[in-house]
Amino acid sequence: MPSRPIRLAARAVLVHRDRLLLVNAYPPEVDSALWCAPGGGAEAHEGLPATLVREVREETGLEVRVDAPCLVNEFHDPERDWHQVEVFFRCRLRRGELDADWQDPEGIVTRRRWVARDEMVALQFRPLSLPAVAWEDGGAPRYDPLERIVR
Repeated sequence: MPSRPIRLAARAVLVHRDRLLLVNAYPPEVDSALWCAPGGGAEAHEGLPATLVREVREETGLEVRVDAPCLVNEFHDPERDWHQVEVFFRCRLRRGELDADWQDPEGIVTRRRWVARDEMVALQFRPLSLPAVAWEDGGAPRYDPLERIVR
């Protein structure tokens, strides 16, 4: 049986005023409480930093500057033949503010928010290493081993 290609995605680790930007990347009909860093799939012939600038703008209305990679994460869903590799980049806010009326043109991200580190314990989020990566001062990029998708 042929396998679907591995999807490559870029995600933003954007801490501004000591708060991390998170999005809920499920449409309302899915009703998921899972939060993640903004970002998404790369298109053919598009570099990962350009992917990230585009995706953060689409999902949040914010403009970012993309800095160094800080995490590689991968997850899969064997039942749906799905495997995604995500490269997380440290980012800085260039322009914009979160606006409750902002709409993701693809209709996937319907909620977005800034979260303090101590608020993370009350949230369901992935990857689990995100708080450590977000509030750490540099160092070598981390790798999160392959895990099953969480909804």
